[in-house]
Amino acid sequence: MKIRLTCIGRTTYKPLREAIDRYAARIPHYIPFELRELPDVKTTKGMTAERQKELEGRALLDTLAPADFLLLLDERGRELSSREFATFISEKMINLPSTLVLAIGGPYGFSPEVYARANQKLSLSRMTFPHEMVRLFIVEQIYRAMTILRGEPYHHD
Repeated sequence: MKIRLTCIGRTTYKPLREAIDRYAARIPHYIPFELRELPDVKTTKGMTAERQKELEGRALLDTLAPADFLLLLDERGRELSSREFATFISEKMINLPSTLVLAIGGPYGFSPEVYARANQKLSLSRMTFPHEMVRLFIVEQIYRAMTILRGEPYHHD
């Protein structure tokens, strides 16, 4: 199995980018990992949020293979503890022959087409976070999950 984090747009704030890169560089020691940033949709004055979600959704869906498991990071998703998330990844490592794709949408979220294709939704919190910060949170949690599964001392209960 491989894990791919797919995001709309780039992380532009340098300290945040450096933190994301630090955790993203650690993950491949445990499991194949890719961070893929899709280009921002160029908005125009008359573009609606729905149209922007549609264009971003099409770009995201174009990156998926039929066997990919699509996990949306979404405020309406299921909340898991770090240990529960590690168990989720462990189960996917056993049962998923393809790629686990975690997706972070743009500022307006996901299109109905993306929701229809999704296998599951995960929420990091009931609070709302900037989508660039969510990238840092999820790469750290993927790294943490790997250390939990290996019994390494990074995670403390």
